[in-house]
Amino acid sequence: MGAMRIRRDDQVLVIAGKDKGRRGRVLRVDPAKQKVYVEGANIIKRHTKPRTLRDTQRAQEIGGIVEMEGPIHVSNVMLIDPESNEPSRVGIKRDGDRRVRVAKKSGKEIE
Repeated sequence: MGAMRIRRDDQVLVIAGKDKGRRGRVLRVDPAKQKVYVEGANIIKRHTKPRTLRDTQRAQEIGGIVEMEGPIHVSNVMLIDPESNEPSRVGIKRDGDRRVRVAKKSGKEIE
């Protein structure tokens, strides 16, 4: 598997699936499974039991139906080019000894 070209806090556009067209910030990435978690996209519901946490007596986790972001395969999201604010593919360019991500649409570096 190659390196993930999308990282945490990138702005992305979902290009496939039930949330197609939604833009959001990447909350976390899972390189081993090639998945990303996008803010507000692929919302799943989990039914959790109430439980008492060990470290403090008073802290309790509330039970009920919890909504959270589910994983999306990295091929189903596209990076938003910070220059043009449009979706763009990502390339890798060598700048001396460091690798730099580059937006293919504008050719600009992605910080």
